[in-house]
Amino acid sequence: METILIFILLGILIAIAFFAAGYFMRKIFAERLIRTAESKAREILVTAKRESEETLKNAERQSRQNTARAQTDFENQIAQRKRDLENLEKVLRHNEDSLDKKLDLIEKKERETLFKLQEASLKEKGILEKEEKLDKLMSEERQHLQKISGLDAEEARRRLLQRVEIETRSDTGRLIHEIEKEAEETAEKKAKKILSLAMQRLAGAYTIESASTVVNLPNDEMKGRIIGKDGRNIKTFETLTGVDLLIDDTPAVITLSAFDGVRRQVAKLALEELMKDGRIQPARIEEVVQKTKRNMENVLKEEGEKAVLETNLSNVHPEIVKLLGKLRYRTSYGQNVLFHSIEVAHLMNTIAGEMGVDPVVARRAGLLHDIGKAVSQDVEGPHALIGGELARRYGEHPDVIHGIEAHHEDIEMKSVWPMLVQAADAVSAARPGARRESLENYVKRLKQLEEIADGHAGVEKSYAIQGGREVRVMVRADRVPEEAMPALAREISKKIEKDMQFPGQIKVIVIRETRVEDAAK
Repeated sequence: METILIFILLGILIAIAFFAAGYFMRKIFAERLIRTAESKAREILVTAKRESEETLKNAERQSRQNTARAQTDFENQIAQRKRDLENLEKVLRHNEDSLDKKLDLIEKKERETLFKLQEASLKEKGILEKEEKLDKLMSEERQHLQKISGLDAEEARRRLLQRVEIETRSDTGRLIHEIEKEAEETAEKKAKKILSLAMQRLAGAYTIESASTVVNLPNDEMKGRIIGKDGRNIKTFETLTGVDLLIDDTPAVITLSAFDGVRRQVAKLALEELMKDGRIQPARIEEVVQKTKRNMENVLKEEGEKAVLETNLSNVHPEIVKLLGKLRYRTSYGQNVLFHSIEVAHLMNTIAGEMGVDPVVARRAGLLHDIGKAVSQDVEGPHALIGGELARRYGEHPDVIHGIEAHHEDIEMKSVWPMLVQAADAVSAARPGARRESLENYVKRLKQLEEIADGHAGVEKSYAIQGGREVRVMVRADRVPEEAMPALAREISKKIEKDMQFPGQIKVIVIRETRVEDAAK
């Protein structure tokens, strides 16, 4: 028991000893830390003081530099201002000298003018005196003549003027009649000569398919491959090209149908490429059609460049060249529009040479007169106005633009150019072999237009004019009120769109006239 107590006491003493040792150790360590911190604080204070002194010195030095720079700038500004004032003073002195000289000159001219006025006054006085003498002499002469003839002055003047008027009217009428007769004979001979010369130089007949293209197949089995399983191939082809494929019992033949000649050409080339390759399935069809469309852009450009080269023109906008290429695949009444445009350009060149006007403007107007037909399927309006706007957009000459816009009289003709284009256009279209359409079909279409218009209530008579491009409808004023005319015009237009197929646009004009008659008894 005592041994245990001894061990406990020893443990307590040892713990007290360790505690005391730890306390003294911590105190010594803390004092050392305090001394180290104080040392670092003194160093920081010294460093901060030194840096603050350096900063203050730098600030003072920078301030002195800024002050010196500001003073220099101020002195420079003062010097510049002084120079400006000196220059201004010189200008003012110069202006003052100029004003003095001008004032001297004005005073001199005023003196001269005053002298001339005095001279003129004296001359005027002399003239007045002479006029008075002349009036007196004339009065005496009139009195003498009146005594001789027995007529007063008014009666003599009236008879003289009457005789002169009769003779003048007779001579003038005879001269006008002779001039008109000579002008008509000369103009008719000249016009016949010009047109005959132009027509003799051109005699080509340019026609292509108007709405369909035939593609030859290697065999009838190819029709099934083109149609594909459940019609997938033909549906894909028609969707991508915008062309209808007509497959019938005709052996080894497929017909491509579309009014747009460019689409038909793309479809034809793509179909021929697919048949040559042999892989006909939707993905391959899409690849070939896209490739053909890209190649077609180059083809259109080449066709347009050929037309420009053939008509000997230059500086034609690239977009105009591309549009000319599109006309290669567009027809009008069976006539190829690009070849027709080239022909009109050559006719215009011949006419211009005979008339002595600019042949370059003539050829440009002739070649571009139908350029609006290249986009008439996508843009509403007459092709002449569309073509004029395209020519204006791409920087053509104003005379060329007016010749295009007015050659179908969609706007008023204000120069000779649309008249020349109209004449050359008519010669190209009217000569034998130019247009494939027969007279019977032409008359039939005009008659159909008039029948559609005549079939509406209140219509008295209708007339198809401008080659079927315009219908003028005469209505009865007692049956069609003025406010109903727009609705009637719209109804006739819708009926024409529904019952007829035609290129471009047909203008419908409704005319209502009210007449009131009376008689004076």
